[in-house]
Amino acid sequence: MPIQNNLRYLTIFFSVMFILISCGTDAENKSKKKSRESEKPTWKIVEGDVPSSPILENNTDDFKVDIKNRLLRVLVSYNYTNYFVVGGKQKGLEYELMKSFEKFLNQGMVVINEKVQLIFISVPFDELIPMLQIGQGDIIASGLTVTPERAKEVAFTMPYRTNINEIVVRSSDAKPIDTINELSGKEVFILSGSSYETHLIGLNKDFSSSKKAPIKIIRADQTLSSEDILQMVNAGIYDYTVIDNHKAEIWSRVLPNIVLEKNAILNDGGQIAWAVRKNNPVLLEKLNNFVNKNKEGTLMGNMLFNRYYENTNWIVDPITNQRKKKLEKYKSLFKKYGDMYDIDWIFLAALSFQESRLNQNLKSNKGAVGLMQIKPSTANDKNVGIKNISESAENNIHAGTKYLSFIGERYFSDPAIDEFNQVNFAIASYNAGPRNIQEFRKKSSEIGLDPNVWFYNVENISLKELGRENVQYVSNINKYYLTYKTVFKKLEAKKEQIKKH
Repeated sequence: MPIQNNLRYLTIFFSVMFILISCGTDAENKSKKKSRESEKPTWKIVEGDVPSSPILENNTDDFKVDIKNRLLRVLVSYNYTNYFVVGGKQKGLEYELMKSFEKFLNQGMVVINEKVQLIFISVPFDELIPMLQIGQGDIIASGLTVTPERAKEVAFTMPYRTNINEIVVRSSDAKPIDTINELSGKEVFILSGSSYETHLIGLNKDFSSSKKAPIKIIRADQTLSSEDILQMVNAGIYDYTVIDNHKAEIWSRVLPNIVLEKNAILNDGGQIAWAVRKNNPVLLEKLNNFVNKNKEGTLMGNMLFNRYYENTNWIVDPITNQRKKKLEKYKSLFKKYGDMYDIDWIFLAALSFQESRLNQNLKSNKGAVGLMQIKPSTANDKNVGIKNISESAENNIHAGTKYLSFIGERYFSDPAIDEFNQVNFAIASYNAGPRNIQEFRKKSSEIGLDPNVWFYNVENISLKELGRENVQYVSNINKYYLTYKTVFKKLEAKKEQIKKH
C-alpha cells in the first residue's frame, strides 16, 4: 500500500455526500445507479413518477414557483454542532432548521410528489461559497457569519441568530488573557476560510501599525472542524483558538480543559445567516419569510443538547513529555518498518498511539497485544508471519505495519481508489476488519454513495452499521498524525536555526 511521506494524504478531497430526505420510509429513499454515459449519479427522490435529477450538474437557476424540479440542495460543512450523522441519521442545529424550512415550503401540500425535497451536500467549509457560486448547491446552511467580504459574493438572508461574539478559547494549561490584544505574539489555531481568519488578519494589521508582535495564525488542515480544534485545545495540543461564543458554551459542557476567555472578543455583535446566489431572489424571499417567523429563541433555543456529544472517544494529547519520550524510544523502529513497507512512520506512530498510547505491555480483552494492538493469530497468519509480538516491541511494530500493508494491497488496490482513500480504508479495516469495510463499500454503491471514498460516503455506512467508534478511530488517527507532523516540523526548524547560529 503506497503511503507517501506527505501531508497531502491528510488534506481531505471531500466527496459530496447526498442523503435523501422524503416523507416516506427508507424503502422509498432509493437512488439510481451511475449513468454509464455521463458517469454522474442521478437520484430518485421517492417512488412514483417523480423525475430523476442530476444533482451533480451545475445549476444556478432560481427556485421555481411551479416547483417542477422540487429539489433544493443544501450545502453544509460536517461538524458536531451544525450538521452531522450518527446511527445513520442526520442531526445538528442547521439540519433541524432546514428541515423546518422544508415543512414551511410544503405547507398545504398533500401529494408527496408535489413536495419540495431538501438534499444535504457536505463540503469543506472553505468551499461552501465557491460550490454555491458554480451551482453545485442552492443554499448555504453552515453557521455562516455575515461579513462584508462574503456579502460581495453571496446574498445573505436576514440573520436567524444575532449578537454572536467570536471569543478566544484556551487550554487550561495556557496563559490566561484578559483582552484580545494579549494575543500579540501568540499562536492561534483556527478554521481555514472562517470569519475568525479574516478578523485575525485585520487584528494583525492593527498590531503592525502599533508595532506589536503579530499573531501567528495556524490554519487547520481541511480534515478538521471547529469542534475538532476545540478537542485539540482541550488536549493541550494547541493553546489558543477562536470560535463563536454559543459553540464554545455548548462544548465547554463536555470538554473540561477548555477555558472561555469571554472578555477576549475578536468580533462582537456578529450575525449568522443563510446564503444564496445573488441572482436567486425568489429563493431568498422564501428563506426570509421563514426566518421572519422562526427567529432566535424558537427552534434554535429549543435544540436539545444531544447525547451524542457525551461518552465520546475524545482525542487526547499525544505530545506530553512522557509520551514524547515513549515516541522517541520507538521512533527508529517506526522509521525502519515504515521505509520497508512504504508507509509514513509518523502515520504508524499515530496509529500506535491511538491503539495503545505507545504501550507495549497493553493487552486488550479481545486478545490484541502491544504497541500496535495486533492479535497473535493475525501476526502468525501466513500473510504476516511475525512471531513473538508480545515479547518484542520491534516484532509488534513489524507485524502491525506488515498487516496494514497487506490490507491495503489485498483489499484496496483498485486503481479507482486514490492513495488517500486507500489509507483511510486500511485504517478503518485495521479497526473493524477489511471484510466489514468491503461490505460497507458495497452498500454505499447500492444507495448512490461513492464506494471509493471514505469521508462522507463509506464512513456514513460505518456509522449506521457499527456506530461512532470506527469513524472516530479514523478521525483520531488523522488528528494525531497532524499533531506529530506539526511537532516534528517545529523541531526540525529549531535544529536548522541552531545550525545557522
